[in-house]
Parts: sequence; C-alpha cells; structure tokens
Amino acid sequence: QLVESGGGSVQAGGSLRLSCAPSRRTTYTMAWFRQAPGKEREGVAMIDAGDLNTNYADAVKGRFTISRDNAKNTVYLQMNSLKPEDTAMYYCAAHKRLLTWYERRSWGYWGQGTQVTVAS
Repeated sequence: QLVESGGGSVQAGGSLRLSCAPSRRTTYTMAWFRQAPGKEREGVAMIDAGDLNTNYADAVKGRFTISRDNAKNTVYLQMNSLKPEDTAMYYCAAHKRLLTWYERRSWGYWGQGTQVTVAS
C-alpha cells in the first residue's frame, strides 16, 4: 500500500512537497505520476532505489525534484514554480516492471492519489 500526502491548493509560482510512504519497507524503484481531468495518466518523475538515478518528464524538468529517504522509507516530490497546467491528481507508483517508466502500464503498485491545484 502506498500513501500519498502533501497535496493542496497554491498560487502560480508557489511550491508544494508531496510525500509517499509505502506501508512496508521497499527497495522498489518509485515514481510520481499525474492525471488531469480528461487526460491520460502521465509519468512525472522516477527514482531508483540503489543508485538513486532519476528521470523527469520534460514538462517538469528544472522545477520538480524527486528524492527518497530510504531510512524513512519515503519518497518525495518537491514542486517549485508551479503552473496552472500542473493541476492534477498526483499518484505514487512502485515496482517498475517495464523499461518505459513514464507509462502507466509499467508499474505494479499505486497509491490513491493526492490533489494538486494551481491557481493562476
């Protein structure tokens, strides 16, 4: 089970930090996805468990940072310079099974999501 927190409403240009805490200690690769109304779920960022290698969607590069604290068994998504187009439900994912990290079908476990709303 993955539990997300940290969503909320913010003005454009503001910041939020999302957290994802698996119910059990995990060494899985983890990721954040988002889904806006009427759109497909899309990969935002991912982070490996061992070497902490990261990947980002082009739309968030330079603004979002994914990190993990293995001691706390928690993954974070720091979101800066937020834009109205970042408004979406954000989901935590774990257990990457396929190479294409940015595709929903590549991940085995999902959280329930946390809403992020950015006002213009």
